[in-house]
Parts: sequence; structure tokens; C-alpha cells
Amino acid sequence: MLESASSKFRATPKLLIMRTLWIQAVPRLLRLTAWSALLLVVVLSALRVAFWLLFQNDADPVPADALLRSFYLGLKFDIQLVLLLLVPMLLVGWIRPLSPFNHAIGRTLWLGYLTLVLLLLLLFYATDFGYYAYLNTRLNATGLRFLENPLISGQMIWESYPVALGAGALGVTLFGFWKAVSRILAGVLRYPAVGSRWLSAALSIGLVCAFVLGLYGKLSWYPLRWSDAFFSPHPFTASLASNPVIYFTNTLKRRVTYSVERARESYPLMVRYLGIDDPDAKALNYARSLSFDSVDVPPNVIVVLLESFASYKTGLSGNPLNPTPYFDSLARSGVFFSNFFVPSTGTARSVWTLITGLPDVEEHKTSTRNPLVVDQHTLVNAFASHSKYYFLGGSASWANIRGILSHNIPGLNIYEEGSYESPRVDVWGISDMSLFDEAGKVLAAEDKPFFAIIQTSGNHRPYTIPDDRRGFESVQHDEERVKDYGFLSLAEYNSFRFMDHSLGVFLENARRQPWFDDTLFVLFGDHGITHDAGQHSPKSETQLQLNSNRVPLVIFGPKLVPEPRRVTKVASEVDVLPTIASLTRTSYVNTTLGRDLLDERFDAQRFAYTITHDKGHELGLIGDGYYLLMGNDGGNVRLHDLESDQPREDVSHQHRELTELYRETLTALNETARYMRFHNTKRYSNTSLRRQQTQITAN
Repeated sequence: MLESASSKFRATPKLLIMRTLWIQAVPRLLRLTAWSALLLVVVLSALRVAFWLLFQNDADPVPADALLRSFYLGLKFDIQLVLLLLVPMLLVGWIRPLSPFNHAIGRTLWLGYLTLVLLLLLLFYATDFGYYAYLNTRLNATGLRFLENPLISGQMIWESYPVALGAGALGVTLFGFWKAVSRILAGVLRYPAVGSRWLSAALSIGLVCAFVLGLYGKLSWYPLRWSDAFFSPHPFTASLASNPVIYFTNTLKRRVTYSVERARESYPLMVRYLGIDDPDAKALNYARSLSFDSVDVPPNVIVVLLESFASYKTGLSGNPLNPTPYFDSLARSGVFFSNFFVPSTGTARSVWTLITGLPDVEEHKTSTRNPLVVDQHTLVNAFASHSKYYFLGGSASWANIRGILSHNIPGLNIYEEGSYESPRVDVWGISDMSLFDEAGKVLAAEDKPFFAIIQTSGNHRPYTIPDDRRGFESVQHDEERVKDYGFLSLAEYNSFRFMDHSLGVFLENARRQPWFDDTLFVLFGDHGITHDAGQHSPKSETQLQLNSNRVPLVIFGPKLVPEPRRVTKVASEVDVLPTIASLTRTSYVNTTLGRDLLDERFDAQRFAYTITHDKGHELGLIGDGYYLLMGNDGGNVRLHDLESDQPREDVSHQHRELTELYRETLTALNETARYMRFHNTKRYSNTSLRRQQTQITAN
């Protein structure tokens, strides 16, 4: 009787786990993959806990909610990696000669494959742990430099870390893993698939869908990306949440592209250009501080980034189609910069430039997608007493902008897809009208000063105009007429008008808010469009493709900009945040290329840097009436007269001194921007900023 009871007791777990109909109905290959995935995820999760225990800083602990989120995101990254590594098993494991269920060779093959996967993961993690202990950062592509001297690096590792002990632990772990996988495989072999074909098919489809969802990583328009780990300004949260293999892979194609020597050669020129009061060529100090007396009620700031808002498409440029009546009226009420340029096309590049004060010199894709430069100092943080908001109709995972935003702006409230009641209208999320409405509701409920960025996206193909139009009516111009004045089509023309109309409705609603008079509005296009700029535009706009960089900038504020005026001097997007800070009398420390557009000290050297990525990274410098272009290697230098009837003509031989001045300035800006991108870290916290401002005032 005792033996019978014991047998029944032993059989019970098998009946509950292995013989349950819904488990045995799953094909064996899927079962083996699922159990293997679970085992690997457990190992990686244990390594994440070990990383936390080893490297957490008791003096700067991570808040509990951020810690939980780090582990949650880390689990998703681990699942994503494990499933990627198991794709080969699903792709070829069903082939009979390679099947782990039909041939001993197949069983040995997959046992060996899974053990090899774990071996490589453990070796990678060991390297990553050592790298973090050495440099306080997770292993990235720059670590490959240690392979240039393998003997020295190997000796340093042997003398610095318990290699022998680690090798022993590695062997024990691999043996235990081999045994565990062997038992899993034996269990799956013991219980072949049974049950109806319909149940088997349904469960198989469910598991495959779960597999795909695990690879994708999240239920949103954009998949799980490395930037999701950079959700907090606390530096350790990103390190804890990141999967080292995924992080390293993302940095592998992002090589360091700056030269300290060339940046140092350019430094004397940059000292004069930026107005650096305390130059230090050895340390390459670029910091400039500006201090104001505190104000009783700090002004609000609303920055509006208008999608593809090229100057030549606005009424301000003389476009007779009157596409932007609301924006034009704002320009007449505020400060309008008619020669304002963004460094390059592309919304992600423009977001990067606005936030960091640096042109995007990334040669592959965009800087927002580069994990190596995610840590940046931004003047947004100078507004220490303000609530911070970022509104966009789609997802902040687009182009990985979440990393540059959340990681560098403490307390930033990001409103994106899933945050709104308004319905999604197309691939770009909610409409511009809905976006402005949603932002208006949030800001109306705010009882503190705020700094808000609203990024529109509706002026894109498919040029959707939603049902909620608030009195907007499409205009039926002749198709050829709209093309004559710079628009691609009638649909684009009306989409452009709707963006302007949505802005007008937002501003009319804002005028009824108590905070309106104390708010500075800053509006500009995120970039222009490389297209025929129309019959009303100068030839240089189209022939030199300035239409892709020139966008209108308008700064408007009832109390803050009392005197409307048009400014024709050259201005750049890198200058936006310093100008906002000065107009709102906000003290700041600036470490980038931006300069206050209204500071007359710099009027003798007003330039705009450009980079055209689709032309082999051609560099440009726009000055007063001239445009210098040169190759990324410093060759093929040309100077163009922007007011000429033949703007493509190279006039460098007629203006040799001017050409040399432009060339030296462009070279210095380019080398400095490349260097700054890797050295513009968050060195100025709010505390250190206030301390430095106090010292400045005292002096």
C-alpha cells in the first residue's frame, strides 16, 4: 500500500505537468523551444540580479518604482535576445535529419547548440561585468580598442580579476545547464504530441504569436528598442535595464568619429566664436554661464515643432497661395527670423539639435539612434522650477527619441500614443488638431510654470485631414498652380493649410487661458523639403537646396516680446534654447554650439552650419549672402553667392579671404560638433548649476 501511494505521489506531478492535454497537444519542437527559452531567461535574469547587487551605489540608490521598471524592461530585453537565439531551432529543427526527436545526431546537435549559446552568453556577460567594473559603463563598441593590444589587455584581465575562479564557476554552470537541457529533452521525448489536430493547431498558433510578440517586445506601433532602457535620468537605471548583448550590438555600427587633436586645433577660433570667458585648451572647456536676477513668476515656454514647415511654402516667403495665415499673423506680432536654418533634414535630427544644441553629425542614421551619445547636457534643465512636457501624436520610440528625452530631462512628462483619448487617424498617430487639443487640456490643468514641446506630424503622406476640422475647408486649386509655388500636390497643400489651421485653433484657445500672457511661444519648422521652391523663391533656394534647411522661426509672447520685428541675420536651430533662456531671464550654463540670437556680441559672426547626409556628408556654412560647401574630408571647397542669378557658380576665386574665413569657421564648427557630441554629458545638475550661478553673481 505504501509503495502504491508513493507511486501515485510520484505520478501526480507528471499528470499535472506533462500529461495534461493542452500541454501534450503542443508539438514537441515548440515545447522544447519554450522550455529552453524559459531556462535561458532564468539564467539571464539571475545575471541581472547579480549585476544589481555588484554595482548598485548605496550613496545614490535607484527609487523603488524605477528599480522595478528597470527589472521589467530588462526581462523583456532578455526574452527578446533569447528568442532571437532560438530562431535557428525553430527554422531547421523540424527537418528530420536535424530533428532532436528522430536522430541521436539531432539531439547532440541541439544540446551542443544550446550549451554553446550559454557559453558565449556567459563569456560576454563576464566581459561586460569586468568592463563595467573598470569604466562604469556597459560594454560597447569602443571596447574593441582593447583588442588592438591583446597581450597587454589579457595580462591586465589576469592580474585584475579572479580568472581561475571564474573559469571554474563557468564549467560548473555549463555542466548544470547541459544536464537541465538533457532532462527537458528527455521529458519532451517521453511524451509525444497527442490530442486533436484543431487543438494542436490552435496552441501552436498561440505559441508562435507569443514568440513573435516576445521578439517585438511591446504592444505598440514601434518595437522594444535600446532607448526604452533610458527612461530615467538616473544613470544606473539604463545600465540595469539594458541587455549587454543587445546594447553592444546597437553600438557596434556606431564608431567614434571625432579627433581630440583636430578639436584642439579649432579651439582658439571657437573661443572667439562662442565667447568663452574661461578658455582651457587642455581640458577643452566650452562652458559659458549667463546669470539673471530671479523673477517672481517664471514665464512658461511652449515650443512648437511644425512638421516639414519649409519657408518657401509659407505666406511669409511671398507665396501667393496664402497657405499659412495664422502663422503669418503670429510673425507680425513677434520676432520673425527670416534667415533661420536647421542643420539637416529629418525630424529626428531636428529633435536632437533642439534638445542638445548640436548639429547631428551622425554618419549612419541619426544621433538619437546611437546609444553611445545618449547622455547629453540640455538647457531645458535650466528651467529648474518648471514642469516639463513633450507632446507628439505618435510614439516616442520612433527614431529612439525617447532616450535623448527621458534620460536627460528629469521629470519629463511624455505624452504619446496611448496617452490620449483622441483616436489615431493614420500611421503618424492622432491628428495635429487633436494633438493641440490634448496638449491644451494638460497645460490648462498645470498649476506650476511649464516648459512644453509640441511636435506635430500630420503634414506627411498620406496627408490625412480628419473629420474633426473646426471649420477648415479644403481649397480646390488647379494641381499645376500649387506645384508652381512649391507644393508636391493639392493634397499636400491642404495638409499644410490644415496644420496651420490647427495651430490657429490652439492659439485662440490659449488666449483664453490665464497663463497666456506669461508664456513665450517659439514656433519653427523641424526641417524643410528638398524640392522646387516655386516661382516666388530666389534661384539659390532650389539650386543650392537651401529649401531643405530654411524654415521660419517666430518667437511670440505678449509680455516677453513687446516689440514685433523681422530679423534678417542668419540664425541656426542650435541657438534656440539659449535664446529662450535669455528672453525668459533664465540663468544657464551652455556647453554646446548655441548662442543667444539677440545677443549683439555675436552679430559679426552669424553663421548656420549644414550637413547633407545623402551627398557623402557634404558640409556647408551659410553666412551673410554667401554659402560655402565642402566635402566631409575638407576638399571640393566652393563658395556661392546667394543673391546671384547663377547661384551654382563657384565664386571662391573672387573672394579668397572670405572663402578662407568660411572654410576655417566651418572646419572648426564641424570638428567641435563631433567632439562635443561625445563630451556634452550631464555634468551640470540643477544643484551644481545653481551653485555656479551663485558664484557668478557674487563675482
